[in-house]
Amino acid sequence: MELNLERYRVFYWTAKLGSLTKAADKLHITQPAVSHTLKQLEGVLGGQLFFRTTKGVTLTAEGEVLFNFVEQAMHYIEIGEKKIAEMQELSYGEISIGASDTLCKHFLLPHLEQFHKQYPEIKIRVTNRTTPETISLLKEGKIDFGVVNLPAFDLKIDFRISSTLQDCLVGNQEYAVLAENPLPLEDLHQYPLLLLEGGNTRNFLDEYAASSGITLKPELELGSLDLLTQFAQSGFGLTFIAREYISDELSTGKLIEIPLIPSIPKRHIGFATLKAVPLSAASRRFLEFLL
Repeated sequence: MELNLERYRVFYWTAKLGSLTKAADKLHITQPAVSHTLKQLEGVLGGQLFFRTTKGVTLTAEGEVLFNFVEQAMHYIEIGEKKIAEMQELSYGEISIGASDTLCKHFLLPHLEQFHKQYPEIKIRVTNRTTPETISLLKEGKIDFGVVNLPAFDLKIDFRISSTLQDCLVGNQEYAVLAENPLPLEDLHQYPLLLLEGGNTRNFLDEYAASSGITLKPELELGSLDLLTQFAQSGFGLTFIAREYISDELSTGKLIEIPLIPSIPKRHIGFATLKAVPLSAASRRFLEFLL
């Protein structure tokens, strides 16, 4: 039997109000339309649901049984509508985000703090993964969107730029003399080099060097930006780090920026969403914080 929700809606309000006329007024339809709909429902169910009284209509025993279930269904529908309204008003909901440790600490966290202060009822879950892993989680439906290092490409994903990063070569005070004049990239092999392990950032730097016919050969490969920063400060060698991530170290002289020839191109942080998949109101609002 095909479920016709409109019939049950008419049945519910007729039973609730005890009157075909009042039900018609409530539903903004005519009384004959209410009567016709109830007859259709009785025909489908094979039994009488109401009997007339001097004051209106009263449920039969069969009608009472049906009303108990329909009332619960209407109640759940009302709850669902209320929850949807709350989600649209951002007084309820959840956001699931994928991002790397570095992006979480240096980019995402300030936005999360601002968003949480404004919308404290929205639950936020962050899964720490590399950009390729974040894209995989997004395609599997395990996160709502990802904060990623660009450039990145996938036919199923929309990528939008959020902010710009400028990588730079840095070392501690032992390498201060190198900051006096731009260092040709081909001379970089003369100094110990520290690099991140494989990933979007490493690929970007390898491609930058390769465009000048240079292969980057690190003495140490480390798994996080924080380790790179600490090792460089301790004098283990030179490294590439986004200027935006080490502003304090540069301002205090713990790290010295060394200009390069050719200069390093800018890259970007962006967010990734599945094509043709709508975002929740909470996710849409949070992405406005990132743009």
